[in-house]
Amino acid sequence: MRYNGARIIVECLLEQGVDTVFGYPGGTILNVYDELYASKGRIRHILTSHEQHAAHAADGYARSTGRVGVCMATSGPGAANLTTGIATAYLDSSPVVFITCNVSGNLIGKDAFQEVDMTGIAMPITKSAFLVKRAEDLADTIREAFAIARSGRPGPVLIDIQKDATANSAEYTPLAREQHATHGSLANLIHRSSQDFRPPEPNKEDLDTLVEMISKSERPFLICGGGVVLSRAHGEFVEFTERLDAPAAFTVMGCGGIPGKHPLATGLVGMHGSQASNIGVANCDLLIAVGCRFSDRVALDPASFAHQAKVVQIDIDRSEIDKNVQTAHHIIGDAKRVLSCLLSRLGQFRHDEWKEKVFAYPRQPQYPESGETLNPKQVFDTIKRIMPQDTIVSTDVGQHQMWCIQNLRFDYPGQLLTSGGFGTMGFGLGAAIGAKLANPGKAVIHVTGDGSFRMNCNELSTEAYYKLPIITVVFNNRTLGMVRQLQSLFYHKRYSQTDLDHRGPDFVKLAEAFGLSGCHVRTVEQLEEALKAGLACGHGYVIDCAIKKDEMVRPMVASGKKINDFVVD
Repeated sequence: MRYNGARIIVECLLEQGVDTVFGYPGGTILNVYDELYASKGRIRHILTSHEQHAAHAADGYARSTGRVGVCMATSGPGAANLTTGIATAYLDSSPVVFITCNVSGNLIGKDAFQEVDMTGIAMPITKSAFLVKRAEDLADTIREAFAIARSGRPGPVLIDIQKDATANSAEYTPLAREQHATHGSLANLIHRSSQDFRPPEPNKEDLDTLVEMISKSERPFLICGGGVVLSRAHGEFVEFTERLDAPAAFTVMGCGGIPGKHPLATGLVGMHGSQASNIGVANCDLLIAVGCRFSDRVALDPASFAHQAKVVQIDIDRSEIDKNVQTAHHIIGDAKRVLSCLLSRLGQFRHDEWKEKVFAYPRQPQYPESGETLNPKQVFDTIKRIMPQDTIVSTDVGQHQMWCIQNLRFDYPGQLLTSGGFGTMGFGLGAAIGAKLANPGKAVIHVTGDGSFRMNCNELSTEAYYKLPIITVVFNNRTLGMVRQLQSLFYHKRYSQTDLDHRGPDFVKLAEAFGLSGCHVRTVEQLEEALKAGLACGHGYVIDCAIKKDEMVRPMVASGKKINDFVVD
């Protein structure tokens, strides 16, 4: 069959099982959008208000399902607006294929209208970036891009396509996805391009060494990282934890890898980790981190991190080994496969005395009640009480993000959607939109701060147009809370440019302007009624929660300090 390049793009997306694309059109990508118009009913396109939030929506779709998300944008500013979303996906290893179109080949390099070197921009923040100049190369490039995005450690891939390649015709042969890895030259292409990302089979000697280390340990401690969530290894990790009878903490990206309410779960670890988690790390004799890269928010002072322990790192990406924390032993491989191999070699252990010591410390922070406003624990206790247990939660970045992770208990991978590595304010509402479209049967709640919400509230129009019943809970302390906390602790309370007192808007009136509903709340009773109203109304609902301006995230360890050196306790 002979199709133009735009038709080939759509057919290849259908080969990959794509049912939803997020994006924003423009001149250079119009051939593709014209083909999407002709393909109505086969692929659903979601038009957002801004390209950055289209990227976050595709990311939220991917994280909540484990499938590859897809996002489209036009050339120049449209493509450049994706970069924050691409970097967000890259730092959190989220599989998203970004498709942009550039000017025609005869204009490349001539500073044409809306021309930009998108592959050059994207190269440091993607697993791979392609520039397609010919219609004949489109099909195999798209197939290769999807294979790379989902293989090994997942991540984003960019395909930038010259406009003339979408207009010109080429031969297209349909090829089911399951045939890609065995189909002649395409199989060789996919194998070559993704071989660096494919995890090896776990080394048997490495497995046996770790089993021996476990048998000799009296104070083992586990960290559940994002790799457990990405590989959907939550069942294996829980069994591993129970088999070792060891306390287990989780990172921000590891939420859902072990249920937060599991009796062996100690809570978040690191800068805002619980006392149980951080003191457990500081006093263990064997630390096993699964799918954790020991970022500076976990290993704040790498030299003193788990200084009494032999550190073992299990990771799919060899480049992460010994990058931040020096290990005594490591195993390269997919978390699910490595844990399965270990479980087949392990018996049952008991560490009652060690557990008693760790769990003598709190797993959750306590917050004083003021009577005039809500505190973070009251808000999240109410959310837990009213919202369905399987509710998907997206957050923006700041104090509300940490309060959410500290107080809510996530039961499964993809239940929490948050920007952990890049720390992107504005991530939450787009991610919530993607998650709701991918999981129409589940409730979705967007937790944000008044600072972050200003960065994405225009997506309420997307929420309203597509009739998405997402509940947004705004922690409104009239300040950039996390920055203010740092200014309070380390900058002698010099509050430079963090005050939002006189800058509006009224978020409830804003919601109403988009045809949605909302309310202001100051008490637990008001919040209960608001959440019930949000669940029942059938459309988007914004809840503005008043909290104290100087409420802090606690505990807190300062950057560069020992993990149990709490500056706020």
